[in-house]
Amino acid sequence: MSRVPSLSSPFLLGFDEIERVLDRVVKGADGYPPYNIERFERTNGQPERLRITLAVAGFTRDQLDVTIEENQLVIRGRQQDDKTRQYIHRGIAARHFQRTFVLAEGMHVLGADLRNGLLSVDLARPEPERIVKTIAINEHE
Repeated sequence: MSRVPSLSSPFLLGFDEIERVLDRVVKGADGYPPYNIERFERTNGQPERLRITLAVAGFTRDQLDVTIEENQLVIRGRQQDDKTRQYIHRGIAARHFQRTFVLAEGMHVLGADLRNGLLSVDLARPEPERIVKTIAINEHE
């Protein structure tokens, strides 16, 4: 089954890269770890903020990485098996994850916080600058 490109309208020019990024994000989403995204409205002249919260129980700060790679927020977790333990039942596996969020132009990561097994990453979405530019029309006779 082939997918019809969502950005194939003749009125949307130059969006090929966005479509490739969207395809990459959809293919890489496995559902772990679960996450929430909250929106905080603009207040007192502050820009709109977003908070991504991931459930990362069992991960320490040293086992987590939050990076910006090009226009993507990438959150990685790495756990190692403790070879000194002998389990009678093993229901909690040490595992790795990578969760990627594509950031719109102008988005800023304000910081990250790990508390009670929840990793929160705060972002700001500043109001875009409204630009109107007049293009000169050359006349040839």
